Amino acid sequence: MEPVEANKKNSVSFYVVAVVYVLFNLRLGSDPLTSFLATGQQILLTAPYVAGITFVVVSFIQYAAGGEKVPWNSRLRLFFTIGIFSGLVYGIYDYAGGGVVP
Repeated sequence: MEPVEANKKNSVSFYVVAVVYVLFNLRLGSDPLTSFLATGQQILLTAPYVAGITFVVVSFIQYAAGGEKVPWNSRLRLFFTIGIFSGLVYGIYDYAGGGVVP
């Protein structure tokens, strides 16, 4: 059984990764409601791709580990981590004006 300190540290780092995921997918608008809706749209737009990539990565890890299942908190951490990278790339594209047609 895990010591309580290790469990707390593990839990705190999980929530930190989740908050960073939301921050990297944050889209700012003119008011808080617009920002909230744009951020939600961004997360819903990228979530299927991130989930698919996470599924492939988890499948590869399970295959490499001889069929041993990956715990759900590790799967969610992978989802958040891949989502952070996709949010970064899409944010750079979005804020650099890549989606704007002159």
